[in-house]
Formats: sequence, C-alpha cells, structure tokens
Amino acid sequence: MQELTEGGVLLTSRAVDAGWPERSLSRVLRVEGWTRIRAGAWVQPGQVVDLAIRLRAVQLLRPQLVVSHRSAAALWRIETLGNGTDAALEFVDPKLALRRKSGGVHVYRLPLTKADVAVRNGLRVTNPARTLADLLRAGPRNNALVAAESALTYRRVNRVRRAPVTRLDVIAKALEAPLLGAKRARDWLGLIDPRSESPAETIARLHMHDAGLHPEPQAELLTPEGRRLRLDFLFRTEGVAVEVEGYAYHGTWDAHRRDVVRFNQIAQCPKVRRLLRFTAEDVFHRPALMIEGIRAALGTGVSG
Repeated sequence: MQELTEGGVLLTSRAVDAGWPERSLSRVLRVEGWTRIRAGAWVQPGQVVDLAIRLRAVQLLRPQLVVSHRSAAALWRIETLGNGTDAALEFVDPKLALRRKSGGVHVYRLPLTKADVAVRNGLRVTNPARTLADLLRAGPRNNALVAAESALTYRRVNRVRRAPVTRLDVIAKALEAPLLGAKRARDWLGLIDPRSESPAETIARLHMHDAGLHPEPQAELLTPEGRRLRLDFLFRTEGVAVEVEGYAYHGTWDAHRRDVVRFNQIAQCPKVRRLLRFTAEDVFHRPALMIEGIRAALGTGVSG
C-alpha cells in the first residue's frame, strides 16, 4: 500500500479505490503497523506523526483547504505563543464553503488570491505576509505582535537559525484588504519593533508600553574597558537597565558563565545605575510584579 501514500499519508478512500476491501482495511493497516491520524487517513509504519503530517492528512481529505494562521506560522518557523503541539490545526477555505472548529481543526472562511498561497513542505500554505495579516486581524494583540516581530528578524526556531521571512511594508500591503479586523490590525503595526530578539522581549515591551513606560530597546553601551554591549531595554535618563530572559534556559555551564560575566559587565557600565533582570516566567505570568519592580527602580534612578 506504500505506493498509494502521499507524503507518508494514506487515504482509506484511495486504498478502497485500488481494490482493498473496506470492511477489513482498518484491521489490515493496524496489523501492518500503520497509525490512524484521523478518520479516513493513516500514516505509514515508522513515520513520525508531526505537525506537517497532521496538516497533510487534513489537506488530502479536503484539498481546497490552505494551511493558515498559527499552523502556517509554524511551517515558516515564525514564533507564536502557546503550545503549538496541542493547538488546533488552522486552515482557510477560499471557496467560503466550510467554517468549523471541530476534531482539532479550525477552518476560516476567508478570500485568498493566488499570490497569497505558497507551497511549503509539500503543503499549500498562506505566504508569510498573508499569514501575519491573518494573525493580526484575528488577534489577540500580543500574540499577533510576537509572530510579526519574529518574522521580521533573524531567529533561532526549533534549533534552526533562519533569516527574516518578510518585511513590514509587505505585511502592511497584505492588510489593505477590507476584511474584518483589518483596521485594528493596521493600528497595531505601529507597535512593531523589529529590534526585538525574542517573544519574551516583545511581551515585556508591550507590558511596559501599556503601563506608560517607554525604554530604549537594544540600547548600546560601553563597558569601562571599551567593549560594546547591547541591553534589552534601557531607561537612559534614569540609568535603569532591564534584561529579559528568553524562553529557553541556558543550561550549560559555559552559558551560565557567560551570563554571569555579561551581567557584571552591564552593572559596571557608567550609564547604568540600576540593573533589573526578569525571567520569561515573570514576563508571561507575573507582569504586574515586573512593572512594579521597574517603576520602583525608576524612582530610585531619578532620585539617585
């Protein structure tokens, strides 16, 4: 039955059309080590059931569907918030026939042009700009801006270093279509800062923005030895530096040593009166405490 597969996926309808008896097909496939992905679709023995395989199964069953939103972002190695492995598979139906959220699949009825669609890993998927436009229109704001800033910068995603996948002006162009949420999405474009280097930095900056705090991102300073350092955020007038950890903990001894050296070098910079360091947990789950700490430090910096 291997010859009936496409990208490792077998549709039971193809097996039946090829002459396999429908009543005993499931039993035969299980005995031979195939894995059922969803109704009507199986994956060949030894194949890992990853996101691409799950998306392929749905697209083979419903060929008109185009991978979109967070599922498309994952294929383009664009970071998003949340656990992608548990998220619903997201598609656009350009024929405007299907709109449902069931069986782990979310289908949006949205118009698509031919230019909006690309092929990635053998799947029909919205191109990066259209993907981001859809995420911005759908919201929420912070989730969408994390994706946008990830797409606009060099990032290491799933241990792969990639270049920017689109430009801000291209995203703006994709938002010109008069679709629901487009005006709000265009307003959010003004909050995008391509200097952000991680989702945690994006969220930290947005929390500070909402609190009326506007530090200089990726600020450059000189150490007493003349070495250039870049800080995540700097309130230059008050001399308050803010460093934010990314998602991943730097678990090796060498990484820990480098972090300690960097922390000490920042603390020795003449322009830095106070250095604050927040974890990703602080940023995502305790933002009020983070803002409280920054406000307190700014008060100290001003008086010092």
